[in-house]
Amino acid sequence: MSDPSFRHDDLETRRKRLRYRAWHRGTKEADLLIGPFADACLEEMGHEAMDDFETILRLPDPNLVSWLTGQVPLPEEHVSPVMTLMMKYQEDRKNN
Repeated sequence: MSDPSFRHDDLETRRKRLRYRAWHRGTKEADLLIGPFADACLEEMGHEAMDDFETILRLPDPNLVSWLTGQVPLPEEHVSPVMTLMMKYQEDRKNN
């Protein structure tokens, strides 16, 4: 049997780790694009979305920056629910 409080703590620990990884990418440009997204959206993510976000965080910074800034179109193989959310988040930030 699963302890619900353990599940919640596990989820919070995972969010903290992902937030840290989002803000400590290796390039300042990626930090400033991905970190604020993590701050704004991680609390609403469940395990499946966090799996998707973790996969995205494994991608090289230059690629992510190019896609998120619209310099290069996002390749079809990297389209996912969280990547789509990240792209929309960046577009909204740019327009505000």
